[in-house]
Amino acid sequence: MTNNFTLIDLPTIIDQRGNLTYVQKSELIPFSISRVYYLHGVPKNGERGGHAHRELEQVIVAASGCFSVRLYDGYNWTSVKLHSPSEGLLLRNLVWRELSDFSSNSVCLVMASKSYDESDYIRCISEFEGLVRLNDKV
Repeated sequence: MTNNFTLIDLPTIIDQRGNLTYVQKSELIPFSISRVYYLHGVPKNGERGGHAHRELEQVIVAASGCFSVRLYDGYNWTSVKLHSPSEGLLLRNLVWRELSDFSSNSVCLVMASKSYDESDYIRCISEFEGLVRLNDKV
């Protein structure tokens, strides 16, 4: 599953006045950012995600607080806890993701390779598994 996701360290300038983390076109993020959005105010025990994307790639950052991301490549599940605004989770396409365990006042920042397109979403896990297996045969 390591080919489908990677934890990346975002460049951070540490300063006594406060830290500055930035994202710019670089080798760390292998796509041009077309959309940025953030999740906030997720209630206790709330969940987000529960889908995969056919083509879209993303970098997910815990801009504030922390949360868990469960990842599924169609064969194996793994979980990643995001808790640092200087660390990003790079997700390639065809990765099922489920976000949960949001801390109070957490902010989940997402940088995406494409604009919103409902047809890119896979919202049924059995459809996702079928697509993964079909792609593995090619």
